[in-house]
Amino acid sequence: MEKTLNRIHPVSDPEATYFLQVSWEKDLGTGFGIILSDGQCAWTGTVSEAEISREAADMEMNREKYVEELKKALIAGEESAGKYNFAVSRDEENMECHFCYERNLKDGSFRLGSLKLQKVLSPAEVVKELIGYCLDCLGRLQAKNEHLQKENERLFSSWSDMEKMLEKSVEAKEELEADLYNRFILVLNEKKAKIRNLQKLLNEAKEAKESAVGAKCTRVSIATTQMATGRENDYDGNTDEESENLTQASLPSAPEQRHSLLGSPDVIDTAPRRKRRQRTAKPAGTGAKKAIHETEVPAKEKNG
Repeated sequence: MEKTLNRIHPVSDPEATYFLQVSWEKDLGTGFGIILSDGQCAWTGTVSEAEISREAADMEMNREKYVEELKKALIAGEESAGKYNFAVSRDEENMECHFCYERNLKDGSFRLGSLKLQKVLSPAEVVKELIGYCLDCLGRLQAKNEHLQKENERLFSSWSDMEKMLEKSVEAKEELEADLYNRFILVLNEKKAKIRNLQKLLNEAKEAKESAVGAKCTRVSIATTQMATGRENDYDGNTDEESENLTQASLPSAPEQRHSLLGSPDVIDTAPRRKRRQRTAKPAGTGAKKAIHETEVPAKEKNG
């Protein structure tokens, strides 16, 4: 059987102090027993499972939710202080006690349940039982406290060891970082020097290549110019020779020239003048035309 013991102050008499013990077998919803004492007198009563169901139905509340409200009101104790009210009324002979428990709301309160408690004939035994229960709870709490204290000491010792290990790990990490940084600086400087050397070699190779290409282009240009000049000279010489040959071939002999000049009318050469570069083909036609004309003139003279 499970039990709880709480101290309450009824709203009917706030200065009074009562001790409320609630006991149940499996669950509070299956029924529970109540012992109420002011230290001198004691009252007891029980609430059955059927009564719990009837109370939940009267309030139109789900039964499970109603049981949860009972747990908060009767078992939670100091945790639910101010949320629930208790009312205690006794008759003159203290033979009966009416006990009521309510839930506080903003605009009022509603009753969770009530029951009539009967006076216990030997209240000293009830008080003795309550004191024994308090001592048992105190012993369990002390044992739990000692266990927690030892666990706390163990955790504190482990925490100290872990803190020392962490400090050593931090120191080792810093030393490793410093060593790696120094090595990295050395490697970086070596890489920079290699890169600078490679860039220098690359620039020198580019300059040498550009110089070689420039010299080659210059030689090719000079050779091309020389070849072009030589071809032009050859072309001019051939043109002059061909012009002289054509001129000599087109001119008649002296007697023929005199004969043609005396016996023929004035002949004007209708062929236009050509540039020196175009004398290669057309003067031959002109010479042939003159030769035909000169042969025709003597024939006319003979016929005349």
